[in-house]
Amino acid sequence: HVWPAVQVAGEYFRSGADKVSIGSDAVYAAERYWQRKAEGQVPLDGSTAIEQIAERYGRQAVVISVDPRRVYVNTPEDANGHHIIRTAFPGPNGEQYCWYQCTVKGGREGRDTDVRQLVMACEALGAGEILLNCMDKDGTNSGYDIELISDTKAAVSIPVIASSGAGKPEHFAEVVEQTAVEAVLAAGIFHRREVPIAAVKSYMQEQGISIRSTEDGIEFP
Repeated sequence: HVWPAVQVAGEYFRSGADKVSIGSDAVYAAERYWQRKAEGQVPLDGSTAIEQIAERYGRQAVVISVDPRRVYVNTPEDANGHHIIRTAFPGPNGEQYCWYQCTVKGGREGRDTDVRQLVMACEALGAGEILLNCMDKDGTNSGYDIELISDTKAAVSIPVIASSGAGKPEHFAEVVEQTAVEAVLAAGIFHRREVPIAAVKSYMQEQGISIRSTEDGIEFP
């Protein structure tokens, strides 16, 4: 039996969750949104999980989890109409441009949809936040993809949470100062105990960045 997404979300909320995240389904919803718009139809028809959950529980309850990867191209024309950026980090063959391809099924399948198309459609559908990952940066400890985050932040008015790539406290401050994201996420460096959470928060405080208190949290030595 397949349960409606809004019903599943309701179970999470009744169990104490404040928000639910939508991944692959958000990409499919965005594709449908742009297709309907291109065909001259009303793009919002209430059929997507984003619309239904946002209508019942409020848009603040819907987070879109984005899993993009870079696709390098030699010229903007090679991107087949996708939103491109001129990157400061050329591709393996010296490409100066790239676009960010959305993926589904845990990153196993790429779609003909770019990140800007996705986040703009999802905001229109009723999403309240964007959790922005980056497959190229995940697990590298090399810092966040500032270009991706800045470009996405400029495309929407809803909060963006930066994720993927953190390796040291400086990376957290860097992404906040350079992109004005509302929040920053990291996992691996904390799970592996490479950097204490308290060290990151202390550094960000020293840089004048507002953070949430950890008085009620759990810290490791």
